[in-house]
Amino acid sequence: MPGGRLTQKERQQIALGLADGLAYAEIARGLDRPTSTVTREVMRNGGPAGYRADLAQRATERRTQRRRPAAARAAGGPDAGQDDEALREYAESLTTVLMQSGLPKMLARVLTSLYIAESGSLTAAELVQRLQVSPASVSKAIAALEGMTLVRRERDERRRERYVVDDDIWYQSMIESARANSLLAETARQGVGVLGRDSQAGARLENIARFLDFVSESLVRATEQAREILYAQKPGGVPAPARADDEA
Repeated sequence: MPGGRLTQKERQQIALGLADGLAYAEIARGLDRPTSTVTREVMRNGGPAGYRADLAQRATERRTQRRRPAAARAAGGPDAGQDDEALREYAESLTTVLMQSGLPKMLARVLTSLYIAESGSLTAAELVQRLQVSPASVSKAIAALEGMTLVRRERDERRRERYVVDDDIWYQSMIESARANSLLAETARQGVGVLGRDSQAGARLENIARFLDFVSESLVRATEQAREILYAQKPGGVPAPARADDEA
């Protein structure tokens, strides 16, 4: 399987494949490239509807010309001792996956920066520097991510506000998802009362409510059972110390 950067000819083949309605995996097989390479290429150059081979080629050339430490920070922010190029490529891959999961691009970029920061936390100024965007863009993204329970805020010793992604964020996010499912199930049951259990619409809403109840209960149970995985180890493979609530 070939490595290295995509050539202009390969980009033209990607554009033709998209025009023909081919899936990323099928286009990748034709190029003998990983599917992730094609996915990342398309998502960062206009998406399936806006991808153009010539524009993608020029964008890549511009990125290559201006690559310097600041560019590496803009792609995700390497910490000391890390391979700038490898981390930049990984940041792009993670951002693409987050976008495919439904996050807008700026939210995905901010979340990626937080995930790969060694401390798991950054200030607004640090995010602005790493992503090379405006403070307003960072502020809006953080507000949206906080609303999704994907980040939290805290004050450091210098009283600066920091945005954090830690182990417990994943737990809280899953619990919040279960709550959202429960609320939707409750609302569906209200519809059953309005439409009547014997109507087709009422029966449909009742099935939806039962399905969401099962999913919500299963999610909470699995999340509680899996919670300890989040605290199982510290860096270097050393088991993490027991948390206070475990000893109670």
